[in-house]
Amino acid sequence: MIRVNVYKNLSGNDGKLMVVENTIETFKSSISAQFNVTEENLKLFSSNGCEVNDVRVLRDNEDVYLSLECMEDRKNCDKIKISVDKLNLVENDCRHKSKAVTDWITLNIGGKHFTTTRSTLVAKEPLSMLARMFADDNNTYLMNPSATDATGAYLIDRSPEYFEPILNYLRHGTVILDKNVNPKGVLEEAVFYGIDSMIPQLNHLLGEATSCLSNNQALTRMDVVRSIIITPTQSELRFQGVNLAGADLNRLDLRFINFKYACLSRCNLSGANLSHCCLERADLSHANLEGAQLLGVKALCANMEGANLKGCNMEDPVGTIVVMEGVNLKGANLEGSNMGGVNLRVATLKNANLQNCDLRAAVLAGADLECCDLSGSDLHEANLRGANLKDAAFELMLTPLHMSQTIR
Repeated sequence: MIRVNVYKNLSGNDGKLMVVENTIETFKSSISAQFNVTEENLKLFSSNGCEVNDVRVLRDNEDVYLSLECMEDRKNCDKIKISVDKLNLVENDCRHKSKAVTDWITLNIGGKHFTTTRSTLVAKEPLSMLARMFADDNNTYLMNPSATDATGAYLIDRSPEYFEPILNYLRHGTVILDKNVNPKGVLEEAVFYGIDSMIPQLNHLLGEATSCLSNNQALTRMDVVRSIIITPTQSELRFQGVNLAGADLNRLDLRFINFKYACLSRCNLSGANLSHCCLERADLSHANLEGAQLLGVKALCANMEGANLKGCNMEDPVGTIVVMEGVNLKGANLEGSNMGGVNLRVATLKNANLQNCDLRAAVLAGADLECCDLSGSDLHEANLRGANLKDAAFELMLTPLHMSQTIR
């Protein structure tokens, strides 16, 4: 369905919005009835002054003008065309006056105002949408930029967050993104505005971001085994700060490996040999170390909250002491572990299960043993000075508590 604006005269008054009929005759008949004019000498003209003889040439929302004069020649058509051209010239002059070129331009991008110079928008990317909007010819813009808001700022319905890096790029030629700005969003806007020289840099940033994301993924058992195989025995293998969360490393020989600051949360290390490893400040929360060998381990301030250390061996025959000073063993299960001589000074063992543990000569000074179950444990010569023993359980102890403490 095509609708046109029918006007009785060139001034644009007395207009009506009408639906185009199937033929020119039926359309003229409808116009005659609407405007109360005779159909005999009725002629229709388009905005360029040419007579309309077929409704198929009309476009949707086109302006159509009436004439009741007999038109045997083209004089009246020429007159109409001249009059329409005059109207268009007046309209264009008004538009150009309102769009005169200025050195400073304010853009309203998605409700946020950005003020910049015309040269910034035009110079670096002369073929971009912004450059074509504000390029000038004889003090007028080559194309109508857009509608303006109440303050005169040009309206563009796009994201202001992603436009700001684009405007800065046009200013100094370097892509600089804040850490909370997604480069993918900026890339989409750069494509929209046609800032072609910016696109390769944004693609490079996206590639780096993807690489960092993939590098942060947890290593697998195969990754660890491969590293062990290719590392010479005389060299130190370092997994310092590496993400191994959830990895299955059960029964592997991991001796002398540096896991400082590593993430081993929920890792399966059951039966693994971690002797002489550095676990300082490592995250072993809720990890499974049941039956693991922990001789000579250095686990200063490690997080082992909720970990399963049932049946672990920490007593080295040659006398190397396991250092677990300040370690978090809150809620951990150490039942039946051999912990002779272990250093647990100021460690947190609240609600931990230490049933039937060998804690001979262990250092528990200042440790938090609140609600800890020490039933059946051997505390001979253990140092409990300053330890918090509130609500701790001591049933069936091999050594009475008052005989077990040694002040050192």
